[in-house]
Amino acid sequence: MGDQGGNPGLEQFKQAYPAKFADEKEIFSKIHPGNRIFIGTACAEPQYLVKSLVDYVESNPKAFFDAEVLQVWTLGVAAYTQEKFKSNFRHNSFFIGDNTRGAINAGLADYTPIFLSQVPDLFRRGIVPVDVAMIQTSLPDRHGYVSLGISVDIVKEAVEKASVVIAQLNSNMPRVQGDGFLHIDRIDYLIVHDEPVLEFDVPVDDEIAKRIGSYVSRLVQDGDTIQIGYGSRLNSMIRSLSGKKHLGVHTELMSDGIADLMKIGAIDNTRKKIDHGKTVATFCMGRKATYDYIDDNPSIEFRTIDYTNNPLIIAQHDNMVAINSALEIDLTGQATAESIGKTFYSGVGGQADFMRGAMLSLNGRTILTIQSTAQNDSVSRIVPFLSEGSGVTMVRGDIHYVVSEYGIAYLHGKNVRERAMELIAIAHPKFRPWLIEEAKKLNIIFKDQAFVPGKRGEYPEALESFRTTKTGLQLLFRPVKISDEPLLKDFFYSLSDQSLYRRFISSRKDMPHERLQEFVIIDYTQETVIMATITKEDKEEIVGVGQYGIGQDVHSAEVAFAVRDKDQKQGIGTELLNYLIYLGKRNGLLAFVAEVLYENKPMLSVFDKAGFKIVSSGSGIYYLSLNL
Repeated sequence: MGDQGGNPGLEQFKQAYPAKFADEKEIFSKIHPGNRIFIGTACAEPQYLVKSLVDYVESNPKAFFDAEVLQVWTLGVAAYTQEKFKSNFRHNSFFIGDNTRGAINAGLADYTPIFLSQVPDLFRRGIVPVDVAMIQTSLPDRHGYVSLGISVDIVKEAVEKASVVIAQLNSNMPRVQGDGFLHIDRIDYLIVHDEPVLEFDVPVDDEIAKRIGSYVSRLVQDGDTIQIGYGSRLNSMIRSLSGKKHLGVHTELMSDGIADLMKIGAIDNTRKKIDHGKTVATFCMGRKATYDYIDDNPSIEFRTIDYTNNPLIIAQHDNMVAINSALEIDLTGQATAESIGKTFYSGVGGQADFMRGAMLSLNGRTILTIQSTAQNDSVSRIVPFLSEGSGVTMVRGDIHYVVSEYGIAYLHGKNVRERAMELIAIAHPKFRPWLIEEAKKLNIIFKDQAFVPGKRGEYPEALESFRTTKTGLQLLFRPVKISDEPLLKDFFYSLSDQSLYRRFISSRKDMPHERLQEFVIIDYTQETVIMATITKEDKEEIVGVGQYGIGQDVHSAEVAFAVRDKDQKQGIGTELLNYLIYLGKRNGLLAFVAEVLYENKPMLSVFDKAGFKIVSSGSGIYYLSLNL
């Protein structure tokens, strides 16, 4: 029964409140047929209380019938979902966990889809009455206050509205600052029992988590306030933010990863507009080391879930970044995180609230992470349309970025065709041809959309490189992707007639889809197209393009480049050409050749500085060559 008599404070309260320390049978006899029993959330679940209640019912099968068990999420004992207790209990979950998923999908338990931020209001207004609340708390302090510890969320309101409150006092439950304190006057019955608080141990980093994390880290800036959703990979991905500075946290879930970033100083909450200096969450799922860290830590506050998950509160944080995960996303940008087809898997949770709140935030961003495949790479998580029966957790308008292990897709403000190409570009390579064909059938993309299948068409991420020009302009050099057609269209139409003529040695000025495809549908074994890009307010812009293509002589290639007029004379062309020379040498080419108009003195100068020699001329064109 744990330390019932060894704590001097407890003896004081036992003397002051003898009726609260009643026998368990007497306590459970207060539960009546049809009662709604609320049980604390996730890792804060009062395991001993739940087991004792089930044992009581097993010994007294007619004690009560048709009790509804209300819970956000269970990680612990869930015996009340067993067939033999079906006349006594009916479980109703606001979020589905591993222990109850089977029962819910078999029709033996219920699932209530709702934004978790709205659950306290259900209790407050009596839409979902609470008759009995079974919770777990810390031991009382000298003032008679206990802490709800690692789970405040909807527990506080359940306690406020319950007719009978039963608390398991556990010395292992941390005391957490914020909204989670209760005076024992509000608790009807106290059962003292020490046991380890449930831990949520996530797998160690895998390669997919590291790759997704590396992309996410590009999108999170110093001083941002972040929210991290639930998921083992999300917790692992947080490590990618270890090099950031002055991050803030306003989140639903306090995880091991957030605690670790606080310990190394990456999170200090110094730039938060509200709750300055505080990491704000509503519940914690992690290891004992994290529970020890948050215990009485004044830099951490747990608030009720109708505060943490309120989109209007979230939106008050400037530079709010919501980072969540999905089970499946379709080519139009709608995603599910709660079901796999007709199978209920998790729940609505808080993702939608945080995504909407971040969208409303000044300079806010939403990031949806997704592993590209499931079931050992046999199923694509990026699909033409969501599977029949899937719940739409994130609507098309609430997503800025989608990140898989194959890259970043930017959807905000994009039309359906552009979204589809962005998402196909980050799908698993084996599914890209299928997605292209399905998108054509659905009239989502161009009917003549070209595609290079297999390794030849895979995006060579290793060629991405950050460069700084002689004038200090910082650029990202990256290969072209199949989704870059709109960017290239903007680039080519930004060029003056003179620049277009000098680049293509042609008077043609139009750049239709058919012609643009020649630049974005690349067989990377035969051709390389490198774009020099900058990012302004989340919008990527091309300032220069360089390319080379291998000719009939497989040991040489023709090279060319163009720079946006307003960005010329900043060294962009020089950097592009030098990078292409580097790539050509690395790929075993022996020579580059180029054609430059007589009149194009600036470009000729760039080639000259790179070591190109004029080998012949005619018809107003210099023919250049460089031995690699």
